[in-house]
Amino acid sequence: MESVESTPEMVSGVYSAMDANIRKVRSKIGRAMTLSEKILFGHLDDSENQDIDQKAYLSLCPDRVALQDVLGQTVMLQFMQTRRSKTAVPTTVHCDHLIQARTEGESDLLSSINENVEVYNFLRSASAKYGVGFWGPGAGIIHQVVLENYAFPGALILGTDSHTPNAGGLGACAIGVGGADAVEVMAGLTWGLFPPKRIGVYLTGSIGGWTAPKDVILHLAGRLTVSGGTNSIIEYFGPGARSISCTGKATITNMGAELGATTSVFAYDDRMQTYLNATDRGDLVNLADQYANLLTADEDVLKNPEPYFDSVIDIDLSVLEPHVVGPHSPDRARPISSLAFEVSDQANGFVDDIDTSLIGSCTNSSYEDMSRAADVAEQAKAKGVESATSLMVTPGSEQIRLTIERDGQLDSLKSINANVLANACGPCIGQWKREKKLDGVPNTIVTSYNRNFPRRNDGRSETMNFIASPEIVTALSLAGKLSFNPITDKLLDSDGNLFKLSPPKQAPEVPTNGFVSGASAYVPPPTNGNDIEILVDPKSTRIQLLQPFDAWDGNDFIELPILLKVKGKCTTDHISPAGPWLKFRGHLEKFSDNMFMGAVNAYTDEAGKGSNVLTGERGIEISKTARNYKSNELRWAVIGDYNYGEGSSREHAAMSPRLLGGAVVIARSFARIHESNLKKQGLLPLTFSSPSDYDLIREDDRISITGLREFAPNRGIECVIHHSDGETENLSLSHSFGAAQIEWFKSGSALNLFHQRNINS
Repeated sequence: MESVESTPEMVSGVYSAMDANIRKVRSKIGRAMTLSEKILFGHLDDSENQDIDQKAYLSLCPDRVALQDVLGQTVMLQFMQTRRSKTAVPTTVHCDHLIQARTEGESDLLSSINENVEVYNFLRSASAKYGVGFWGPGAGIIHQVVLENYAFPGALILGTDSHTPNAGGLGACAIGVGGADAVEVMAGLTWGLFPPKRIGVYLTGSIGGWTAPKDVILHLAGRLTVSGGTNSIIEYFGPGARSISCTGKATITNMGAELGATTSVFAYDDRMQTYLNATDRGDLVNLADQYANLLTADEDVLKNPEPYFDSVIDIDLSVLEPHVVGPHSPDRARPISSLAFEVSDQANGFVDDIDTSLIGSCTNSSYEDMSRAADVAEQAKAKGVESATSLMVTPGSEQIRLTIERDGQLDSLKSINANVLANACGPCIGQWKREKKLDGVPNTIVTSYNRNFPRRNDGRSETMNFIASPEIVTALSLAGKLSFNPITDKLLDSDGNLFKLSPPKQAPEVPTNGFVSGASAYVPPPTNGNDIEILVDPKSTRIQLLQPFDAWDGNDFIELPILLKVKGKCTTDHISPAGPWLKFRGHLEKFSDNMFMGAVNAYTDEAGKGSNVLTGERGIEISKTARNYKSNELRWAVIGDYNYGEGSSREHAAMSPRLLGGAVVIARSFARIHESNLKKQGLLPLTFSSPSDYDLIREDDRISITGLREFAPNRGIECVIHHSDGETENLSLSHSFGAAQIEWFKSGSALNLFHQRNINS
């Protein structure tokens, strides 16, 4: 069998290469380094000749790639076109996104396997053919499984999911990317990263009482906002960092994605040692100890961090309160002590009665998390109190589920009427078949998840998701009220007496009796998969072979119509909704019918609808108008607001616009992953040099992008706005393309470079 494991031999090779590269870079820059610099510079393809400059793309060699099942379909379809016989780096596929939450875990899993058998068979056969490890449905959520099995301190990991930084809790630089990035690395190419800024978070004190590691990142989200970490790596250090468990650290780094951060990372310490030993990777501890100098910032950085970071934020864990964020945005943060007042303010429109409480997911399903939530449940059980809401528990992996079943945490939660879902993403990503009685009805849910955009969890814009730690969510479920504060407020027991919950006891970060193995759904690749045939039915509605996009014809884009001008927040959920559409992710043509379904039209305030300049029709579904333009050989432009494309790494938010004739997206600013995805698919993501120019764009304007034959790095793009009254305005646009990325545009996509090489070879 082919090995995709992080073996001691593989990790030793990584550390040896890192050591050599860091020595070379250190001789160039002549200063101390942060941890994130060590990991990135340690993975340089050519440290001797790499330009160590904030304006030069770093050419990096990642250690491994992880794919979830939804984007994994697209990745495998793209990888087939490279004509490589095997992946160049260890790669795994994780079937976690397609399992829908309906009633309970076991039956939901069986139903999803039956419904998605075509997709799973495709992924299983493609994995076997190309030397990829396959984690079948039920094994667990990609980020938890990677943490348990593959991550190690100092690793550089790419994953086709925005919450890949979860592995930063184990000292890895784990970065969420689009599928095209993953394909290139799987095919043996280096990966280019524009040097991120560095945000240092200095932690002092220690967590106690009701406060949890979750509150660190919820608090930070409130301070930095959803765009405050864009193109930055967040690095946590200080004495407080060492007081947080490995899985607690993972919760914090996981949600760095909600700040737009490239990734987040903690330095190697004894808490990571504990987790590695508990997950049967003690041999990696010896190696990490040997190379510990590579796995933490230099002493000069730790003593005086300000000169080495673009900004430093101090957080005292000893005074940090439990926080709740939401609704509709993960940066709408406040301490729980302030929430009741906001609920009472009718102007906010918050619904105090909680309908459903949900704990677990990739973000908060650790042994420690479940133990603390179970402690709250046991207190309620002793008083004869059950959850006042529907309470759902999502284990992050089969290993976690089996272990907390053995040790009693599941029974404790079930004793207050919790329902245990499958080991999958489920409601966190919209895979939740919720009752229709709530259609159009404002309602409140509380979760320990990571993302809470409108329509995210159940497809309803009226659902308000408030995010908190698992123990706080469990307490809120007992009260059934959003305004409840377990620190100060009391509950009624079964005899009608008031009582107050005690803060959950300190929980073990790993089980005393070890984890129960949960790897039964794992299928390692065979030694040789050359004879394996991948069959795709041309009539399938689930899997569609991809065709190359057309190369740029060498001409400027002249008088493009405005397909849509987006108002306010426009996440990848708005551009390319998930929920019921997830099942079509492997079929680009069919999936693209949902394009911009959730995006708000700046001219009408209507979601998903706009005008057709060719027919004069108004209130038309955006995808239908795009298809009409394409049939008339008319390409189009989209106008975006700030932080356009924040959220999930879903590549389809770039692929669908490309398929349906998009040429240009002009925004006030972009989220990192989405901007990269647009480039990879041959689109032009451009920014207004003056953000206020956004206001100049009218619904019936045409836009010309000129001078493209002189397209070059660090050189602006000229734009002409043609108003319907005959007037024109000239604007300056900016871009972040490097020389290699401009070739993607000229070729029609990054993947087309592979096609060209195959044709010429």
